[in-house]
Amino acid sequence: MNIAENIQTVTASIPEEVTLVAVSKTKSVVEIMQAYEAGQRVFGENKIQEMAAKWEEMPKDIEWHMIGHVQRNKVKYMAPFVSLIHAVDSFRLLNEINKQAQKHNRVIDCLLQIKIADEERKFGMSEVEATALLDSEEIKTLQNVKVTGLMGMATFTDNVSQLEEEFGYLKSVYEKIKSQYPDLQILSMGMSGDYTLAIEHGSTMVRVGSAIFGARNYV
Repeated sequence: MNIAENIQTVTASIPEEVTLVAVSKTKSVVEIMQAYEAGQRVFGENKIQEMAAKWEEMPKDIEWHMIGHVQRNKVKYMAPFVSLIHAVDSFRLLNEINKQAQKHNRVIDCLLQIKIADEERKFGMSEVEATALLDSEEIKTLQNVKVTGLMGMATFTDNVSQLEEEFGYLKSVYEKIKSQYPDLQILSMGMSGDYTLAIEHGSTMVRVGSAIFGARNYV
């Protein structure tokens, strides 16, 4: 496996306007640096403290994305540096991110996670909940966070029609909400097995791990 070649292959398959997030969770600094040296600058992690440790050690022009479910009591560890938090699924979490960002005089970009998968273990808000959050008076008091888009995780399946339905649904939710909130610019959906399909359905950001780094290291 050649990580640099994989980066080039994946990048070549993605339109220029789509952002590639290289999912580096469980991967070593040595492996991530191979992707970095191939030109990749955006990396996604799902464990905050693992991401913070890598941030300490790696070049500071890397844009770190938190792509996993976020526990409020760990937001403080990534507040100094995280560029984008993908999976915001409640006002309480958004409020905590705002509080921690304020301590570092930062504005942290966030995506609202919409539940699209037919799986109980997946997190996320409904369209109604996301719209209510954006419409609320409370969100206007949060000066250190900015909701810049939506994200969703499709069902882990080879059923293309199901994936098309889920991606299509999220795209429709995004378009409806964006019509009221034009600052929303990001639609994050699609991973190694389905990112080309997600892009066909309007994704502007894809999260690709195994197609770049190979199978995940389970620890």
